[in-house]
Amino acid sequence: MDELPTVIARAPGACGELVLRRVGAHHEIIADGMFLMDTRAGESERLLVDAAADRMPDGAPLVVGGLGVGFSLAAALSHPRVGEVVVVEREQAVIEWNAGPLGNADLLADPRAHCVPADLVTWLSTVEEPFGAVCLDIDNGPEWTLDEGNAGLYTDTGLDLLASALTPDGVLAVWSAAASADFHTRLRAHFADVEELTVPVPRGEPDVVYLATPSPRPSSPS
Repeated sequence: MDELPTVIARAPGACGELVLRRVGAHHEIIADGMFLMDTRAGESERLLVDAAADRMPDGAPLVVGGLGVGFSLAAALSHPRVGEVVVVEREQAVIEWNAGPLGNADLLADPRAHCVPADLVTWLSTVEEPFGAVCLDIDNGPEWTLDEGNAGLYTDTGLDLLASALTPDGVLAVWSAAASADFHTRLRAHFADVEELTVPVPRGEPDVVYLATPSPRPSSPS
């Protein structure tokens, strides 16, 4: 029999109540009644960062939009091509839970990591220096957002903003809980190259990581 979840903490959030639950050895985060993430696997979250870092300029700074349960930050800090890592997380409770019961205090204290408690759209509008990669792990992807602010990231206006935050040879990586043909088409209207990677999951549709670059990538030697 599956173990019943135990609520560890509750907190008000930008899009409704946030709930941290423990289920056996794992944790889950629920936002406004919607399941967002857990600590069970993290394969697609790590792929989100690793695939972007593999393709971005060596040693460049990388932005992670959404701290989640720390998988993306851990992947960025362990990748040899990544320089500074900036994590932008608007929910203070998520930052506090990572520093506490989620066990990621060491990641947040890493001298290369900078956690910015801000809305990603607002923050991107203020930065001046471009990044080698921007990795989005916001809500459940372009089709399952919690509010209009987050949904705006996946619109034409949002993609223009994201493209402007990248170096010419930088990479945008977007995590999604399922494929979105509309979003793929929108990416192709704003970026020179678009790739789609899938990660099978135990139940339901595969997770998807979209990779987009402002400039065409060189062809692999035949």
